[in-house]
Amino acid sequence: MIAEHVGTDFREQLKSGIAAAAEMRNQVKRVRVVRRNRELLARHDRQVVTVDGAPRIAHVVPDATPLQARRANRDEVVAALRAAGIDYFCVRSSSETSAAIAVREEDREQVLTALRQACRIRPGYVVPIRKGQPHEESALPGYGPGPWKRVAHSDVFRCTWYLTDQTGRLILGLRYGCDVEFWRRDGDNLVSPRRNVVAESVPVAEPSVEADDSLFTDLAPLSGERDAEPVPVRTRPAFAAVAVGRRTFPIDVVYTWVDGSDPEWLRQRADFSDTPYHDEAANAARYLSRDELRYSLRSLHLYAPWVRNIYLVTADQTPPWLNTDHPQIKVVSHKDVFRDPASLPTFNSHAIESQLHHIDGLSEHFLYFNDDVMLGQEVLPQQFFLPNGLGKFYLSPALVPFGASSPEDPPVAAAGKNNRRLIAERFGDNIFQKMKHVPHALHRSVLDEIEREFPEEHRRTEASRFRSTGDISVASSLHHYYAFHTQRSFPGEGLVYRYCDVGKPGVERVLGRLLAARGAHVFCLNDTTSTEAELSRQQALMARFLDEYFPFPSPYERGADN
Repeated sequence: MIAEHVGTDFREQLKSGIAAAAEMRNQVKRVRVVRRNRELLARHDRQVVTVDGAPRIAHVVPDATPLQARRANRDEVVAALRAAGIDYFCVRSSSETSAAIAVREEDREQVLTALRQACRIRPGYVVPIRKGQPHEESALPGYGPGPWKRVAHSDVFRCTWYLTDQTGRLILGLRYGCDVEFWRRDGDNLVSPRRNVVAESVPVAEPSVEADDSLFTDLAPLSGERDAEPVPVRTRPAFAAVAVGRRTFPIDVVYTWVDGSDPEWLRQRADFSDTPYHDEAANAARYLSRDELRYSLRSLHLYAPWVRNIYLVTADQTPPWLNTDHPQIKVVSHKDVFRDPASLPTFNSHAIESQLHHIDGLSEHFLYFNDDVMLGQEVLPQQFFLPNGLGKFYLSPALVPFGASSPEDPPVAAAGKNNRRLIAERFGDNIFQKMKHVPHALHRSVLDEIEREFPEEHRRTEASRFRSTGDISVASSLHHYYAFHTQRSFPGEGLVYRYCDVGKPGVERVLGRLLAARGAHVFCLNDTTSTEAELSRQQALMARFLDEYFPFPSPYERGADN
């Protein structure tokens, strides 16, 4: 009994000693990592950022975007391979945000050595890829020897150089890395280690060619658009061929905007104003500018770099911060789009939206944004338009009340009822659902057709200076239902969307979750209920949230480094 008791105590002491020794080794290892990180940071403009609870060395790039991060990671890998004299070619992977480069299996040791050296010179991270996308917590520092043993036999691994802005609030990490694929030789062909959407093998002796980056990710603008310089990449002929299902048409963006604090605009509104028919139509919060447009444009620059031109439709107003010299920005006066000058000035968004297809130079396919709509992460053209031109609309669970419009209806409900009557008379069925507050995918030709098909209702809406019970909502609802019935649009799915009424209680918690997760493709910050007394507090709250989410200026702002 005594011997057994002593043995048990000894085993427990031995376990404790082993655990203490392991903890000591871990502490030494952590000290070494911290010291190594400090040495690396001291030599360059870098920051330590936290991603999913783990520290990462990030390189400070003041105006980095997801597309730029994708290209930068690819270029780092390419530079390392070229310096080592290793042959490679770019492939079209299943990811839009990460690049992929193919190398020969027989060059494995040279590839590993070249990339290990690249990650030592400019600290980067590496992670093996087995199935699907890697997770942030699996990224290992490539400037140490250990991680390379983890990928020494991987068919595919990812190299990533984390980027951040000066504040460390925007972090572009593993999602934008560059995959390295080892293609094995099989006779006269090189065979891919994983499936892609173009070619699973290429001839060994086939010469490389150059192709534009837009063939490898739908995030990139089409070649030749916006007078941008082409971005050539080295590839094989199969990956340089234009595939069926690739978008070939331009997509523009249209904003409508008003500065509700402008004295001249307020004077005009007072000159024409009677008591609006509904309290919501009269709410000052609807006209208040919280600089949402500035941040919506920042979101567009970050997350939709494939957009061609941006049209801002205004009542001869221009935000003082807007860089009107930027080649993408086009400021359009109401006078240039309203066919009947007697309809101006107007204070009715339904009226303004009914005239958007009159914008000179506007593309057939375009997105209509309200300035309170933001992109929360990368969006792709096919989330709004199929490559064959069909548009997508996103139905809301909110319903249009049944029955005829009446003075008691809020403006949105009244317009929805009027839309329903037109669709029922023309096509024989009824509208019941509203649309989500997302960018509306519109066809210029459909809007023109609606003006011809429903001339009386269209003219009545155009002539209504304030929202009225006779309005139709052309751009945000009627277009989608009309295009659906004429086989030009259909209901879309998969766009993650959040709606936030900033005048409602608990908005701070909603915005905090939105900022922490950054999981929405689109979010809308609307306000239809705030009183004059609440506007100042809402202004401060919105400013803090938007500045955290979009911390640095876009090229569309004066004084930004373009």
